[in-house]
Amino acid sequence: MKSFIKTLSIALGSAVLSIFIYDFYFQPASEEIIKGNVGASLIPANYTYNSGNVAAELTDFTVAAEKTVHAVVHVKNTSSSSSDLPAFYRYFYGDDELPDRIGTGSGVIISPNGYIITNHHVIENNSEIEITTNDNKTYQATVVGSDPSSDIAVLKINTDQKLPYVFFGNSDSTKIGEWVLAVGNPFNLNSTVTAGIISAKARDLNQKDRKNEWYLQTDAAVNQGNSGGALVNTRGELIGINTAITSVSGGFVGYSFAVPSNVARKVFEDIIEFGDVQQGLLGVMGQALNSEMAERFEVKETEGFYITDLEEGLGADLAGLKPNDIIKSVDEISINKFADLSGYLASKRPGEEVNIIYNRNGKENKVKVRLEKINRANFFLMEVRELTPDQKNEYLTEKGLYISNMNNRWLYQKGIDNGFVILEINDKEVSKLKDVQNIKVNDLESILFLNPSGEKERISLEY
Repeated sequence: MKSFIKTLSIALGSAVLSIFIYDFYFQPASEEIIKGNVGASLIPANYTYNSGNVAAELTDFTVAAEKTVHAVVHVKNTSSSSSDLPAFYRYFYGDDELPDRIGTGSGVIISPNGYIITNHHVIENNSEIEITTNDNKTYQATVVGSDPSSDIAVLKINTDQKLPYVFFGNSDSTKIGEWVLAVGNPFNLNSTVTAGIISAKARDLNQKDRKNEWYLQTDAAVNQGNSGGALVNTRGELIGINTAITSVSGGFVGYSFAVPSNVARKVFEDIIEFGDVQQGLLGVMGQALNSEMAERFEVKETEGFYITDLEEGLGADLAGLKPNDIIKSVDEISINKFADLSGYLASKRPGEEVNIIYNRNGKENKVKVRLEKINRANFFLMEVRELTPDQKNEYLTEKGLYISNMNNRWLYQKGIDNGFVILEINDKEVSKLKDVQNIKVNDLESILFLNPSGEKERISLEY
């Protein structure tokens, strides 16, 4: 009997131990184990997440998703590996040794006849663009136009079929906390839909290579391949073009950014109607106010745009605005930072008027300002302008384009900077913006510069 009990005890003990080992190694971890492993600090986040689920259940995302997924496309950009490399690199390694580079992203069909909006950086330096629709049909696309400053590009595909498309919404009317969907092709996972809310508006990421920044910030998951995809509201209206994330690892960490639809729509319409982007210029220079800036400028206001200078003869100057005035709102849009001002004006054209409320010596004033045309273009990561009469006298030249913003690091390292003048490109004189707007990077051979001291320097871009 004792032998039997001993044997039974050993068997039961082995069974319990086996169950424990199986549970520990093979069963999925429970919620409590996850909380224990990640630490108590994550418990409040879990609570917030569960509350969000309840709110999400009250919002129907299916209609918006159904309206959008068929209008979001996969964009494949094939480009020469040497197209964006310095000439000396191509000289040592040779163009033939470098395979073509393939980049992927997303795009949004915005008309039944095949117009598509995507990001400029998705199609930059392209030699071939392939579009795949949600029904797995493939088309070759052409670039109708592109605007690096807003990171928006317009593509066109030709088809006899009427394509599904999304309608533009009004991004100015979006509210913080509003539900949104991000639709795109992250990691080539076609037609992926994620949900989140508008976390902030007119967000400035302080990127040196992009002058104009006025992003919508959301917590909808966006990853590599989402660029150029749609950000829509719960009605399925396009309110943004997904563009960027802020991440150390390169993956989504809770923040994503989209170009507002009002800006994207304006860029699209300008490119279709005029061939390039028409930007209205207010003609003010200054600084967004905060406590530190208010103390520096000796003003009581801590919100608004403080004018330090004006461009003579432009709208703000002609309307009577002066240095030390504080812009509080434009067309009832509150101005609390520079991105609020630049972002709203980016949706306006030359000749349009805006209503400005400003503070002068503690008194609120109203004025109507007519926006003027911005006389500049982007070329080879440089912002260039046509020479003014005064600049022609200063530089002793009738030809050339003035570099107002240098973002080309390779040229900068060679000593080329703001204030230089481009005299020739590929041995041809330039003087008008249209002279550089259609030049491709692959076609560049040399640029002749004139520095502020009157010295000329030719930079060779191929060997």
